[in-house]
Order: sequence, then structure tokens, then C-alpha cells
Amino acid sequence: MSESEIDKKKIESLLPHREPMLLIDKLTKIVPLKSATAIMNVKKNGFYVQGHFPGQPVMPGVLIVEAFGQAAAALTAHGIDPKEYENKLVFLMSVEKARFRNPVIPDCELHLEIEAIRSHGRVWKYKGIAKVNGKKMADAEWSATIVEKKQ
Repeated sequence: MSESEIDKKKIESLLPHREPMLLIDKLTKIVPLKSATAIMNVKKNGFYVQGHFPGQPVMPGVLIVEAFGQAAAALTAHGIDPKEYENKLVFLMSVEKARFRNPVIPDCELHLEIEAIRSHGRVWKYKGIAKVNGKKMADAEWSATIVEKKQ
């Protein structure tokens, strides 16, 4: 589990999300259970573009937060022993200090730099910065928990 990059197919093996809600395309610069950068290709034909906002599409801030959560879940799932993570999911618990500094316009590559701040049992706290071409677009802190999948 020391890969420094994982692709969308591997991400799909770690997360329950599927199109159109699987937002991240790749995880790079992975330091297991500590940090990574997720790449999200913000597409012109994204499911939210038509209605948010017609004629001037902007990626909804709540989807940036969702992408942060997915990146953190993939980082955590990737770093945990597969036997320990079997039949588990990572659920978002809280979002704090979310700030949206610049609009994310479709047809760009959003880089989500995430870091695990701490963990206590099944609860993890993270922070992240979203950037496009090196420019800060958003940042947040959030918590998540690892739970059993319902069979």
C-alpha cells in the first residue's frame, strides 16, 4: 500500500460512490493515512452545470466539500489494512471553517490538498485546500467516522 498515486478504478474499490457522484478522478502525492492530493476534472457537462447557473456555470461549494470528503475517505481506506476496512464505509460527520474564496468554473482541474489532522478510534479529522492552477479556491476542516456497512 505504498503507491504514490491511485486511479479512478482503484478509488471505486475504496469508495461506494459511483457516477455522477464519484467526484475525484485520481489521488496523488499519497503519504498513507497522513496526506494526499486528489484531482477532480471539473467538466463542462457536469450534472450540476445546467442549473448552477444557466449561462454562467459554477461548481457548487457543497460539491467541493463533498470532493474533500471523498478524497479523505479514499486516503483513509487506502491506508488501512484491507482486512480491517472490509465491510466498512467512511461517513462525513461535520464540516467546519469552510470558506469559498473563488468560484470554480467548469473545464478545469481542481486539486484538493488534504491532510489528516488527527484520529481517535474510528473518528478522523482532516483539513484541505482546493486550488486551480495554484490559486486557492476553497478550504475547510471536517470530521469523518468509519462505520460498518449494512449487509
